[in-house]
Amino acid sequence: MMNLLAAEWIKTRSVRSTWLIALATVVVTVVVSLLGISGLMADWQADLPADFDPTGNSLKGILVGQILIATLGAQAITSEYSTGQIITSLTIAPRRGVFLTAKIAVATLVALATAVVTVACSFGAGQAALTAAGLPTASLSTPDTIRAVLCAVAYLVLTAILGLAFGTLTRSSTGALAIIVTVALLVPALAPGMPGILGEIAGTYWPTTAGQSSYSVTSTGPLTPLAGLAVMAAFTLVTAIAAHITLKTRDA
Repeated sequence: MMNLLAAEWIKTRSVRSTWLIALATVVVTVVVSLLGISGLMADWQADLPADFDPTGNSLKGILVGQILIATLGAQAITSEYSTGQIITSLTIAPRRGVFLTAKIAVATLVALATAVVTVACSFGAGQAALTAAGLPTASLSTPDTIRAVLCAVAYLVLTAILGLAFGTLTRSSTGALAIIVTVALLVPALAPGMPGILGEIAGTYWPTTAGQSSYSVTSTGPLTPLAGLAVMAAFTLVTAIAAHITLKTRDA
């Protein structure tokens, strides 16, 4: 197992796109967060909402950054399918469950490092922008803020694993990206227009929507922050199991 982990790490770090996507995740998340803050700053200065959330607003860029970090996870395996390297990899590591576990472990470590830097930079830049505008800010000395920041990191890591699972299921970077966009952006965007209980379920219990509620301090939904993150984790686990079964039962 250790040799397999070492091999996966070498493959991951030797692919230039790994670090380009990781860097893009950080930059795009920070920029989108700052654009969101600056776009609403005039309204907030005139009339501050009762549910104003300095922490959540600093992390709004995750809505876009999640697509990139999911792509980071997906390309850990889709790159092997695109080059045909997967045949060699599965020949060397015929125990496909162990092979996939090693990929998930390495992708998790890379995603964790990326997520920590992304959340730290986004939170720091967001708080600096709010301070400069004379608006209320969040402090890491409060338990709710610490919880929200840690949940944001966890959410991004889960999203990367989800991307890897989709990549295993589709064998295609394009296919994985299409599913990621649908799950992370399209369904939540359509949820308000869905009728009755369907819209309520999609708007509250959809995995990414529930997961995103975990890094909000002023969330008023029916799910607690940790329950929302648990929904996302459960969905990721089920998808990873499906990816494992698919990898074991079909030809390379």
